[in-house]
Amino acid sequence: MIKVGILTLSDSRSKDPSRDKSGQVIKTIVKEINGIVEYYKVIPDDKELIKKELVKMSDQLKLNLIITTGGTGLAPKDLTPEATLEILDKEVPGMSEAIRRESFQYTKKAMLSRGVSGIRNKSLIVNLPGSPKAVRESLEIILSVIPHAVDLLKDNVEECAR
Repeated sequence: MIKVGILTLSDSRSKDPSRDKSGQVIKTIVKEINGIVEYYKVIPDDKELIKKELVKMSDQLKLNLIITTGGTGLAPKDLTPEATLEILDKEVPGMSEAIRRESFQYTKKAMLSRGVSGIRNKSLIVNLPGSPKAVRESLEIILSVIPHAVDLLKDNVEECAR
């Protein structure tokens, strides 16, 4: 079982969380890797609030996987990557690079995504774009490696070779 947290960043959706389609897509897809959503929240684009929630999910709730959606673009209010970088212990750039590289096949706008991935304590944190379509495509790219990453963080892997 993988304990999952979802954090949706959107000023408009935070006023009406029932409009959060991207969070719902994540909830559905993580079931494929035995993911159980233990925490889900929709908050406005606020850097300090984002940091507070990420720290809570990692340090207090001890979630294995934390997925954010939204706030990864070029708009002035898009601060999810900056907030995430400030609380990470280590980056895992390959995950975000893979998302951008593969997403580029769907849309050239993928090069504008600034999402990051990394580790805080024993939590894997991945920033995804805000649209439901981009969330689905991005998760499909990295989904197969998430269980192994979580096992590594739990120190449950003795051999990484094929």
